[in-house]
Amino acid sequence: MQFSRSLKGNRQFRRLYQKGQSVSDRNLVLYCRPNGSRENYLGLTVSAKLGHAVVRNQLRRRLRECYRLHESEFRQGYNLVIVARGHAVNANYAELEKSLLKLAARQSLLREGQEYA
Repeated sequence: MQFSRSLKGNRQFRRLYQKGQSVSDRNLVLYCRPNGSRENYLGLTVSAKLGHAVVRNQLRRRLRECYRLHESEFRQGYNLVIVARGHAVNANYAELEKSLLKLAARQSLLREGQEYA
């Protein structure tokens, strides 16, 4: 990822859950909060309730790839956490991609001229 780093600390995740803004749909929940830097920090959360390790890792890889391919369309300077919901396990890549971009548009995280329904 060119403009982003990983969000790793438990404290960072908790702060974003408490003080960040969130939007959701049936597949994902997207939390965001400005961080005051020129980079985005991305965290992914997939609960053990969604399946065993193979299922969770596949879902994480698909979400990371969705973000990576559209990274240049996102505004810079935000902490982002993407939380997978139960329907995400059965969703194909195109559905996850559409879901992520729709949520990002609702949070005004996409650069000018980027519109997704």
